[in-house]
This record gives sequence, C-alpha cells and structure tokens, in this order.
Amino acid sequence: MPTRRASATSTPPLSVDPALVAALLAELAAEPDGMSLPRLCKRLGVRMSVLLRTLAWIGEDSVGGIPGAGLVRVERRGEREIARLTDKGREVGMRLRP
Repeated sequence: MPTRRASATSTPPLSVDPALVAALLAELAAEPDGMSLPRLCKRLGVRMSVLLRTLAWIGEDSVGGIPGAGLVRVERRGEREIARLTDKGREVGMRLRP
C-alpha cells in the first residue's frame, strides 16, 4: 500500500499529548514566575524536543500558519528560557483541575 506524503499546503497533524499538556499546565500553575525548560523536562519526564514541540502548539506563536493556543509564554531571562502561563493558560488550567 502506498504511503501518503504531506504537501506544503496540507494541514499539519496535531501532535500534542493531552495528558502532557495537562501536566505541563499544572507544573506551571504551581510556579507563577515560571520554570526553566530543563527543569520542566525533568519534572515531566520528557525530552527537550517533546517539550519544545508541545510548547509550540500551546504557546503564543503560529505553527505552520495555525495560531498557537496562547496558553504559555516562553521568555528569555539572561541565559535561561523560562516558560510561564498566560492569563488564558491559567483559566484553562483551573478548568483541568479535578
């Protein structure tokens, strides 16, 4: 069976794990000033590439012309990159709590 290849104009597949998003929002909700990306990786037990891909989908920037969800902002503070929740991210995080 031939495989289908994505074209430059096809919509990229959503590659976000909902459980990881919920865990990420929970970690950031506990740290109002944000958390460094390496620390988030360690706490969530994921590789940096997985974290960066997830942050791309739930962040503020567009990915492939699709606007991000705007839940998380990544800021540079000196040499470190820090992720923190936006106001919208806090609202969504509150709804995810049991």
